[in-house]
Amino acid sequence: MSRRTLSARQRARNRVVILLNRLGLPVGPMHLLTVPGRTTGLPRTTPVAPVVVDGVHYLVQAYPGSDWVRNARAAGHGVLTRGRRRREVDLVEVPAAQRGPILREFPGQNPRGVGAFLRNGLVASGTPEGFAAAAPRCSVFRASTRTEA
Repeated sequence: MSRRTLSARQRARNRVVILLNRLGLPVGPMHLLTVPGRTTGLPRTTPVAPVVVDGVHYLVQAYPGSDWVRNARAAGHGVLTRGRRRREVDLVEVPAAQRGPILREFPGQNPRGVGAFLRNGLVASGTPEGFAAAAPRCSVFRASTRTEA
């Protein structure tokens, strides 16, 4: 999958979301995911909008070639923060065959995030069916409370 870089506007928006979250003021459904960089090991933080299915949090890739996805694959763990709540999580990539039901929930839980998927060509339509059909193209990670440090 080709890599798509964030626009200057999206980078600025991400910085604002990160700042507000760090001040204890979460924005909409946004959480912060912090994972170690795969080459430097330095913490890398990005806003994410989790999808919750049966009480389990899932993180969905909205931008092809996202660094957070590559870092999550390499590290297998991170920290999920919302406002002042911080939770260490294990990050396990969900196989493509199991992503459909999770992706189907995204437009209902995060309607403002649908546009990013459409602009990036990850989904053909913003419907639950359109998201489910994107399972082979969208990485999804299960974020479960970390069992070991």
